[in-house]
Amino acid sequence: MQDSTNTEVALSSLSFESLKKLNKHGVEYWCARDLQPCLGYSQWRYFENSVKKAIESCKQSGYDPNHHFAGARKPIPGGKGSVQMVEDYHLSRFACYLIAQNGDPRKPEIAQAQKYFAIQTRRQELSDAEVADRERLECVSRYLSNSKHCLELHEMQAYRIKCSVCFMMRDTRVFMGDWVSMPLRLEKAFIPKSS
Repeated sequence: MQDSTNTEVALSSLSFESLKKLNKHGVEYWCARDLQPCLGYSQWRYFENSVKKAIESCKQSGYDPNHHFAGARKPIPGGKGSVQMVEDYHLSRFACYLIAQNGDPRKPEIAQAQKYFAIQTRRQELSDAEVADRERLECVSRYLSNSKHCLELHEMQAYRIKCSVCFMMRDTRVFMGDWVSMPLRLEKAFIPKSS
């Protein structure tokens, strides 16, 4: 059972990713008319209802729908070699996600698309968490390295201070010792010894 689920998700991702196009700036997009049959819609008018719900959802989320649902025209071959230009949209990945969320959940293709986007979202969350963990680890490593360096500097400084204090005390003892003991030595030198 688990294996068939992974296969279904892989197949839906292959068809979704295979529909992806790149504009002249290298930005990915999907054509709504190409996506329509993959999501189980046989008629544009029904699919367009899902697109309109997704556009409203985009607005309510605080995003500009024009950035995710770019209006476009698509040539469709007609009878006797004629070509008809029909309404289409160039969709961002976010727009495709919103269409899947606002589509008819009774359609197995919509259910697969919702599952695909749920799995992709979770993968992205895990990837983002992993990146954040790596950044935290780097920060901790740098902090520990800097702390070790600071500790070494602190220990060196403490050693220098200790040595300075020791030398100062030695010098003071020598100096003070001479002055303190000098009167005693003088006294001993000038006081006659009793026999």
